[in-house]
Amino acid sequence: MDENIVIPQDMLPHDGRFGSGPSKVPPQALHELTHEHSSVMGTSHRQAPVRALVARLKECLADLFGLPEGYEVVLGLGGATLLWDALAFSFIENRSQHVVIGEFSARFAEVIAAAPHLATPELIEAPLGTAADPRASSEVDVYALIHNETSTGVCLPVHRVDGGLVVVDATSAAGGMWVDPLEFDVYYFSPQKCFASDGGLWVALCSEAAVERIASVTSGRYVPPSLDLGLALVNSRKDQTYNTPALATLILMLNQIEWMLVAGGLAWAAARCLESSSCLYSWAERSPYATPFVAQESARSPVVGTIDFDDSVDAPAVARILRRNGIVDTEPYRKLGRNQLRIGMYPAVEPSDVERLTRCVDFVVGTMHE
Repeated sequence: MDENIVIPQDMLPHDGRFGSGPSKVPPQALHELTHEHSSVMGTSHRQAPVRALVARLKECLADLFGLPEGYEVVLGLGGATLLWDALAFSFIENRSQHVVIGEFSARFAEVIAAAPHLATPELIEAPLGTAADPRASSEVDVYALIHNETSTGVCLPVHRVDGGLVVVDATSAAGGMWVDPLEFDVYYFSPQKCFASDGGLWVALCSEAAVERIASVTSGRYVPPSLDLGLALVNSRKDQTYNTPALATLILMLNQIEWMLVAGGLAWAAARCLESSSCLYSWAERSPYATPFVAQESARSPVVGTIDFDDSVDAPAVARILRRNGIVDTEPYRKLGRNQLRIGMYPAVEPSDVERLTRCVDFVVGTMHE
């Protein structure tokens, strides 16, 4: 098979970054980082300029998500996966229930199952590519949900469950999917997806009940400082992090949030992602060789689209050809092992570029079969 296919220049997306991991970072944000914020780089995170940056970030997040009175924005270092360990030490009292629908929801459950001071978690599992719902249980004090499973492109609604606090992994959903803050107690995420920044930071939106739970749990057991959500909360209230953050990450994240707020807030950002994903899924449904991996339409992610290809098309070869033409990071999640492409459609991605991507895929597949 000849993989040296050249896609016509006028067919290509204006920006070929469609990663489901790190998101496209808008060029304008990088320009502002180097020209308008250069004096902040290399300065102390305990001093006024950086603390003002963190305060502004917290204020904008509260505005973006419409946080009710009493909710707090908490920040720390290590990325959202660190929250799994922190929640094991600083939040779960005895037992949690986990909705497992893919790689990342499964990893959180595995972390909790390995914690010697916690009871074996309840698991509600669904086959890959399908959804599942939590169920009320008198045996648990935390319900662990995932808003969007990045590995499979399945999304779930966020809603409360009787009998425990609701903790939501929103790593790839926050900022690109609508959520009602009254339906969660902890909504945590990283900035490298919908917020078009780099990784290494975690953010948790916490209800009053969550703040009370953190205080209760951390006062009664040993918690390593880096995993102590109480310590993170104390520092966040001072507009700082426990240890030194990457300032560029904070600046890029704030740039993206301010862009969203000016454009119309979370409702606007969610609609933009829905426009992109509707284009992708409708194309796949019309295609003679492609189909959405997630069969249930309501469970199809608006931010991460997974598209299966039939056996007549070598999807990895398509991804390689796209990459040679400047369209990158369309490969599927490595452990899923499917003949598919995975497309990140975060707010920074132009919906028109998603439409151009589908035309490029058609061109590549058609040329491969000539």
